Parts: sequence; C-alpha cells; structure tokens
Amino acid sequence: MPIPGNPPLITLFGGGGFIGRYVCEALIKAGVRLRIASRDPRKTFFLQPLGQVGQIGSVRADLARPETIERAVAGSNAVINLVGIFKGNLDAIHVAGAAHAAAAARDAGASAFVQVSAIGADPDAASDYARTKGLGERAVRDAFRQATIIRPSVVFGPEDNFTNRFASLARLPVLPVIAPKTRFQPLFARDLGRAIAMAALDPQRHGGTDYELGGPQTLTMRELNARIAAMAGQSPSIVEVPNAVATGLAMFGFLPGAPLSSDQWKMLQRDNVVADGASGLDAFGIVPTSLEAVAPEWLGRFISGGRFAARATT
Repeated sequence: MPIPGNPPLITLFGGGGFIGRYVCEALIKAGVRLRIASRDPRKTFFLQPLGQVGQIGSVRADLARPETIERAVAGSNAVINLVGIFKGNLDAIHVAGAAHAAAAARDAGASAFVQVSAIGADPDAASDYARTKGLGERAVRDAFRQATIIRPSVVFGPEDNFTNRFASLARLPVLPVIAPKTRFQPLFARDLGRAIAMAALDPQRHGGTDYELGGPQTLTMRELNARIAAMAGQSPSIVEVPNAVATGLAMFGFLPGAPLSSDQWKMLQRDNVVADGASGLDAFGIVPTSLEAVAPEWLGRFISGGRFAARATT
C-alpha cells in the first residue's frame, strides 16, 4: 500500500544485488524513495524501471570506506544493509563495514536499520563467513540498539546461483552431491524482500528483533539436488561424495562443476534451518512460497527445447 504524504527515503547498501532487486520491488510498491548505495552505481541502473521517474537514485559507496557511508545515509529515514561476501576481507565488510553503516544511520537520525545476516551466524563459528556475520550482528546492535536482524536460509529465485547452478550440474550423467544430509529451508527471494522492506518501514513493530527466515520445506542437500534436477527435466545418477573426499576437494577449492572453498565446506557441516521458537515469516504475515511453486518458471530453460517442449509435442 502506498505511503501517504511525503515519502520516506530509504538507503540500501547492496541494493543492486540478487536480493536487493526484490527489496527494491517491495519498497517501490510502498511508495518510498530509494537510494541505492553501491561501489559501482552503473550496476544498479537496471532498477530504474521498477519505479517512477526520480523515485530511485544511486550513490557511490563502499562499506570499507567510512567517509562514503556517511554521505550515502545522509537524510535517510531507514537504512538496510544487504552486503555479504565470501571472498576478500570479510572482517572489513561484515563487521567494521556493518558497524560503520549502523553508526552512520544512527547519527543521521534514521528510525530503522535492518541488517541482513544469515542463519548460522555466530561469533564463535568455525567458518569465517558465519563468524564475521555473527560479529557483524553484535557490532550493529552496539551501534544501533533497535536494529532489526534478519537471518535467511539459502535463498532461491530466477537470478540465483543456487538452483541454476544445481540445474546446470544436473545435465551431467552423474551428479556428485556434497554434504548430502545437511538440511536447508530454501527461501523465495520475493518473500525475503517483502520481509526486509516491512522491517524497514515499521521499526516500532520490528525494531530490536531478530528473525530467522526459511521456506515451507526442510530438505536435505540430496533432496534439493533431486528436486531441482527433476524440475530442470534432468535425471542424473546422484552420487553422495564422502566427507573425507569433500574435505580434500575443499582444500584445493574445487568440486567437479563448482567451486568449494574450505570455508564453505565448514558452513556445510551445520544444518541451515530456522531455530525452534525463532520469529519467522509469520511475524510479517507472509505465507512462504515453496520451491516447486515457482522454480519451474526459470528452470524450464534447462529442459531440451525449453519449458514449452512438452506442450509442443502434445
């Protein structure tokens, strides 16, 4: 529902990424003004058609450079941090960068700060990604006491590097699957985008709260690969990679068909599901979307002849 009166200004760090487009979509529908903070504003121009003329602006900003953060959040009513990396200086981005963004939002008088983290974030985690995300949550709360923390499970959508990668690998006659028993709760990107937008727009309700968001199904890695392969029209033989072999492959940073770093392998040692009793999508009134309900729309391109092939032969 559009916001009456003078629309608020919301700044998104990482708004030009995969999840960012869905957050933007939800916020645009609410009628706010958006400022997309990115290291390369040119990569955010594709968002312009989502809004009206002048509704979306871009600014150059880098979480590793505090002076650019202050300029990016000036005059903002709410700030959202979507930035996450798997390579490079994770401490500088996930911890120091998130802290600077939260402090700048506080100093700018913003009423809301939303930090998008990840299920499994823990300052004591073995994985650098999970450890820095956990430290980042703590740093954000120290800087902006009423910040909202959102921890999603693995996220899927048309532009993802998750279902599309698995569907591509499923074209092989044999599909190797690592961590076959690790469980996930795949979350649709549009559901996540709506929740993030709602948290930013209603800090009185969502401020100071931690959320863990997952989809309606809990699936093992093997089950995920099998379902994605089926939706992509493929039927490879699924082979479970022994942990000892996967550990060795991770040391060299490679799994047949896809990269696998040692840090990612550490993350796969833990289930990626919503904790018992955690506040989730129901707090936002969102009914989660299943993988089967939407994924065939984009996975159909992996079927020989495309997603209309079966229809054409009848």
